[in-house]
Amino acid sequence: MMYLAAEKAQSPLFPVWPEIVIGLICFGIVFFVFSKKLLPVINKTLDERREAIEGGIEKAEAAQTEAQSVLEQYKAQLAEARHEAARLRQEAQEQGAVIIQEMKAEGQRQREEIIAAGHAQIEADRKAASSALRQDVGKLATDLAGKLVGESLQDHARQSGTVDRFLDELEAKAEAAR
Repeated sequence: MMYLAAEKAQSPLFPVWPEIVIGLICFGIVFFVFSKKLLPVINKTLDERREAIEGGIEKAEAAQTEAQSVLEQYKAQLAEARHEAARLRQEAQEQGAVIIQEMKAEGQRQREEIIAAGHAQIEADRKAASSALRQDVGKLATDLAGKLVGESLQDHARQSGTVDRFLDELEAKAEAAR
């Protein structure tokens, strides 16, 4: 009992040696089991995660590099398309200007032809009217002269000559007055 009394009198800060030895042996067994069985599995899992993360980062960097190159290609294609569109627009403007010039020239030519044809028609109409007027004036003048003289002046050659001479004198006076 004394042993029991001695145990009870022992301080809680200083444990009993047999308990310390048994605790150390149990700790060693648990440590050995953890280090041989559980620790390799944990390390393997951590290595796989690290590799997956590093692989993911590498894949992400590769994807980003590929995306950047595709973006550069698209930008280059877009710039080329814009350049081509500008070139086509410039060509269209130049062709439009040429077509407009050709149409103006064609319009001018047609205008000149129409004016020339109009002048020719007017001249032909004037000559026809002048000829018809000469005949009518001549007939009326000879009829009037015949009524005044009392004789018929039906001699056509003489009548024509007289009328033409009279009208020529009138035209000469009109031109002199201008």
